[in-house]
Amino acid sequence: MEVFKFNRPTVDFMSRAKHFAILSSTLILISLGLLLFKGLNYGIDFVGGTVIQIKYNGDAPISKVREILNSTKEYSGATVTYFGSNSEIAIRTKTTSYDVKVDVSDQIRDILKSTGDFEVRGVDMVGASVGSELRSKGLMAMVLSIIGILLYISFRFEWRFALASVMALIHDVTITLGTLSLFQIDINLPILAAILTILGYSLNDTVIVFDRIREGIRTIKSTDLSEVINESVTRTLSRTTLTSLTTFFVVLTLYLFGGELLRGFSFTLLVGIIVGTYSSIFVASPILMWLKFSIVEFRAKEAEKAKREREREKMRAMYEQGTL
Repeated sequence: MEVFKFNRPTVDFMSRAKHFAILSSTLILISLGLLLFKGLNYGIDFVGGTVIQIKYNGDAPISKVREILNSTKEYSGATVTYFGSNSEIAIRTKTTSYDVKVDVSDQIRDILKSTGDFEVRGVDMVGASVGSELRSKGLMAMVLSIIGILLYISFRFEWRFALASVMALIHDVTITLGTLSLFQIDINLPILAAILTILGYSLNDTVIVFDRIREGIRTIKSTDLSEVINESVTRTLSRTTLTSLTTFFVVLTLYLFGGELLRGFSFTLLVGIIVGTYSSIFVASPILMWLKFSIVEFRAKEAEKAKREREREKMRAMYEQGTL
């Protein structure tokens, strides 16, 4: 299915490579600045603490709740925010109760009984040591994923393809984390799952583009890599656009109607889909060109590989016929 029809055979993407490099570099620098000076807003999954969800029959008196909690020793300094609607709030505190005899639901009902008629929807508690362990394991999972991807692409393609893919993935993750820092979205286990999903999604797009580039190197007569990339990317543009838009609208529906619990997860995926699609075309491919990938050398290696394969087939045939 062709979404884009052009008057000429190919679109000259690589002539704009420097412009996209400037754009990507600017976004990365902004993201790094946000991560350095503003930081990430870690949720209780990674720093420990308690989250209590409360739903009122009417609008939640959030100001009164904050005032009462700040005057209470156990919940002084707690963060109170709306949770999906004006009638539901979330109370976040960095402390946890280690006394098994204390029921946090009963305790909060007693403290906030003067604020109106409400019900405690849920209480989540994570210890500080557990949160620290989850944070370190989450970071390790991301690093191991990138190393595994580097090895896989090196085996399937060539080291320049692998390096370009990994640089594109680092680009995607950095900008996504910068966006999360900008909007101070809670970093929790679902967000980590979304970031790992972005790695897989972006890699899939990049591998498809690289597959077409490798095919173009074998079939297109030109030895100019930029021409081969332009034609290969043009051929995959319709497929990339359709796949990305389909995924984007599904995740957008999840973001709009999935509720507060899925909002951070779906928002992260939305950012990742946009950045990942962009990087597959305008980041990974130009990096491959700047790494001085040689079509002539690649074709020579392919010809030598094909020659060795023919010699092996010839030796096998001679062996089977008893002439060797």
